[in-house]
Amino acid sequence: MTTAPVRREAFAAAKVNLFLHVGSTAPDGYHPIASLFVFADIGDRLRLGEGSAGVLTIEGPFATGLSAGSDNLIVRAREALSPGLATDLVLDKGLPLASGIGGGSADAAATLRLLNPLLPEPRTEAELMAIAAALGSDVAACLDSRAVIATGRGEVLLPAPRLPGLHAVLVNPGVESPTGPVFRAYDSGAVRDAAAPSMPPAFSTPGEVADLVAKTRNDLEAPALSLTPAIGTVLEALRAEPETLAARMSGSGATSFALCEGAAEARALAGRLGAARPRWWVRACRLGGPWT
Repeated sequence: MTTAPVRREAFAAAKVNLFLHVGSTAPDGYHPIASLFVFADIGDRLRLGEGSAGVLTIEGPFATGLSAGSDNLIVRAREALSPGLATDLVLDKGLPLASGIGGGSADAAATLRLLNPLLPEPRTEAELMAIAAALGSDVAACLDSRAVIATGRGEVLLPAPRLPGLHAVLVNPGVESPTGPVFRAYDSGAVRDAAAPSMPPAFSTPGEVADLVAKTRNDLEAPALSLTPAIGTVLEALRAEPETLAARMSGSGATSFALCEGAAEARALAGRLGAARPRWWVRACRLGGPWT
């Protein structure tokens, strides 16, 4: 009998909100939402370290400024999965910080996926989902990293319509957009409802998905722009390009996305925009998931 090899790495896919409807604060302090989550084939990578001292090492282009202490979601996820577990971990941080594409949540979910098989008694799928939901609103969706409709505070997951192959460009202007201030700015204005729109069982073309984006909202976009005007500069740039079918900010910012007709269009847009704006983080990607 052969033993399955230990998986030494997990991929933490970037999360993109095609729409994000936000309601008023609930008694538990969270905002109810309705959102269509899709996942990109770009993200962070988490791997097992060589030791067992519980050390988290962070490397990669966005390592600077990211704490490796007890407040890091990776450390919290490891402790929630198995208190006292001291497996060393190494994070290759490829996603910008505080960028609205679920980097921290995806890292926490990757931690659960990577470490659970190593336990003497691995947690069940239901137990993993409960741990993920307790860690943060988006972590449960990031466990599978497949397209879902997220409701509640983000932890109630419903099947998404079938999606066609989607190609996109993600753009971050090189600034952070912390979630807390954006929600406080949202609460100070007119609060909208968190209902999901009516959707068909399947979308056949990228253009149909772009029409959905046009008919829906990201309720955090306006408050985020009021705090971080550079997001508006990105959206103006994306919406002016011929390859863009639809553009919107993801999450609470500062990353925005442009949907394109295909891979060639996404590569062309990313190449031209990256050359024109070398300080921006610009990546062509596929959307959907799950990715491994």
